Amino acid sequence: MSGINRFLIKFLILAVMLLGLPLLGVFAAGYPVARYLEFPPQTRYVVHAPFSWLAFTIIALSVLVVVLPVAFKGYHSYKRSPLQTTRPKSGPFPWWGWLGVSAGLISWVLAWTRFSWFSTYQPHTFSLLWFSYILVVNALCYRRTGQCLMTERIGFFLLLFPVSAFFWWFFEYLNRFVQNWYYVGPEFSPWAYFWFATLPFSTVLPAVLSTRQWLLSLNWIQQAFGNFRPITFPRPCQAAVFVLALSAAGLTGIGIWPNYFFPFLWISPLLIITCLQALTKESHTLSQMAGGDWSDAVSATLAATVCGGFWEMWNYFSLAKWEYSVPLVHRFQIFEMPLLGYAGYLPFGLECAVIGSMLGQLLHTSSPKNTP
Repeated sequence: MSGINRFLIKFLILAVMLLGLPLLGVFAAGYPVARYLEFPPQTRYVVHAPFSWLAFTIIALSVLVVVLPVAFKGYHSYKRSPLQTTRPKSGPFPWWGWLGVSAGLISWVLAWTRFSWFSTYQPHTFSLLWFSYILVVNALCYRRTGQCLMTERIGFFLLLFPVSAFFWWFFEYLNRFVQNWYYVGPEFSPWAYFWFATLPFSTVLPAVLSTRQWLLSLNWIQQAFGNFRPITFPRPCQAAVFVLALSAAGLTGIGIWPNYFFPFLWISPLLIITCLQALTKESHTLSQMAGGDWSDAVSATLAATVCGGFWEMWNYFSLAKWEYSVPLVHRFQIFEMPLLGYAGYLPFGLECAVIGSMLGQLLHTSSPKNTP
């Protein structure tokens, strides 16, 4: 079976599970389906559970149990690793990087102020901020290494934008069942809402993957996590089937009990793709980690967290913005996001990396020079 066919099959399975299983849960619970398909989404119909210290403590400890040992082990690995004897020769900051800095600063001012002469365009400043960010982070990488996604993988970089929009609309769809975030600001017609939302959605993958490449260029991630603790899974195929079934149950559950199954919105896409790759004997994120190389995974989670900080900060004073309502743990907000909500950026970064890797493999296998 060709690489393109394998990609299409995995994508079809993923799409059917993400689109169909939450609706199956809605049918099973006897809820009206129409409200989940409202577009633009305006109705608030999910009643979220109040804050719970017990839930907050359990989730916080679960995150710390995963993150802290990795961070401490990575720090000690970095301290024990040999010093870099050669460093990439830094070059000048490119002109288009300065263009990104200038455009970003202007966009930031326009996003957080309310000039009457700019009121028509005020809701769209978020996209300008992120296009500027993408330019700047690519320029930082280019200055350090002489290469970046924008200059070295132009076709891949440009394709990331439409793929990113498609990718994020899946999360918007899943959010209809849990309503953990909602948008406020000017009202748009359905078509206007679709196009105006698609534009900023298209910047997600380019921003995260460009940030990831810049982080990897700093060398310390490779030194700390490139030769890390290997992890192995006995009976990987059986484990993949079990996790796939667990993901299916979780996606169905968000349509029935959104207050308790909402974390599956973030982890299920990653689990499904990884399990399908494992079942088809393809390389995946855990394959590299099994060999002791955690650098790709760590850089992806850090990149999403860095971007998440900018997303939440720039959102805070914007006119067209989103707000959160996260059950059980909605407290200690940093900007609009509750503290534990930032944990969602960890699996999200891995999902961005997986999509980028799959897209890169698809482009490679479909290239004429790789055609038998």
